[in-house]
Amino acid sequence: MSTRTITLSTTQIQALKQQLHDATICKTPPYAHYQIKTSECVITAYQSGKVVFQGNGADYYADALETKTTSPTTKKTLSQYPQCGSDEVGTGDYFGPVVVAASYVTQEDIEWLSPLGIQDSKAIDDEKIRQLGPILMEKLPHSLLILNNQKYNQIHKTNNMNAIKAKLHNQAYLHLEKKLTTLPEFCIIDQFTPKTSYFKYLQKEPNVIRQLHFETKAESKYMSVACSSIIARYVFLLSFDAMQQRYDFSFPKGAGKQVDNSIIKFVQQFGKKELENVAKLHFANTQKAGI
Repeated sequence: MSTRTITLSTTQIQALKQQLHDATICKTPPYAHYQIKTSECVITAYQSGKVVFQGNGADYYADALETKTTSPTTKKTLSQYPQCGSDEVGTGDYFGPVVVAASYVTQEDIEWLSPLGIQDSKAIDDEKIRQLGPILMEKLPHSLLILNNQKYNQIHKTNNMNAIKAKLHNQAYLHLEKKLTTLPEFCIIDQFTPKTSYFKYLQKEPNVIRQLHFETKAESKYMSVACSSIIARYVFLLSFDAMQQRYDFSFPKGAGKQVDNSIIKFVQQFGKKELENVAKLHFANTQKAGI
């Protein structure tokens, strides 16, 4: 079990509680604003500004908050080419896999990419994603990793979400490096954890790509990251389609209340054991559905 402590402002502390409104409210300890419990972590926010995270998900929650409160240390021009960028999709969805893509973009590619209206996949509807995905995959050198739910649940027993993402991003860059022979100087990751934590997660990996630029919201700033975001979303949608066809079942995306009802229906039809093949079991939705 891990323990992490970070310092937040009063506004950030209240925002955190609002963000985790579905979590269990515990008895408030002395000198604390609140204590809440998620499926992976107990979070205690003290009046001093210290916020303590305890549990297997401590690093995941603390890293996410530190990423929001720290600025990138490396400055690069947005127009630097050639560039590689990576992004992931599916980490916020209870059902379906995690997909990571890395792609390579040159200055010459901008001429045909710009008219397509390339931007972060979260800002494009799924119909447009299905149109753009095949085009980008055909024309851009890229690397793609799909972590299915069964494997994800197995790995998550010893790795939190950020550790899993770090390993997938690193592997995507290693695969892309083989395709290109060498990576360009400018390689960007849409930052989901501080740089030091990212490399800490990779300390036992035999090969690590280190010439990386970390920046939040990179998918809205760098063409290569935006392209990777769209490719990853496209492949996620294809995987979701295949999953729905296999079970003849309508799986909702995201992790909202509609997911809780779908979990109950799925288990009634296919059994609890089969759930590990379609879902990320550590999500709070599993407990909410009474599974």
